[in-house]
Amino acid sequence: MEVSIEELIPLLGKINLIDIRNNQSYNNNHIDGAINIPYEKLIVEPNLYLSHDKKYYIYCRCGITSKKVCTILNNLGYKVVNVKGGYEEWIIKK
Repeated sequence: MEVSIEELIPLLGKINLIDIRNNQSYNNNHIDGAINIPYEKLIVEPNLYLSHDKKYYIYCRCGITSKKVCTILNNLGYKVVNVKGGYEEWIIKK
């Protein structure tokens, strides 16, 4: 499942949004309301960060890594949605 930046914007503040970029990228700037969980940590031990009964929206720099991470997490039974275009698309569309 994927969502565009245009579809994401009205949801901000009402969803669980995860930035899977590294800490430095997140600290430089991120989408409003996002928490930072670098993808390396998230895919190794998702049970530390995610609940099977919640939905999460996940983004990276351009949407490629987050799409892969979403596939892995969906296969593990988590409800995750990829944000198409990632942070780069957010900068253009916000």
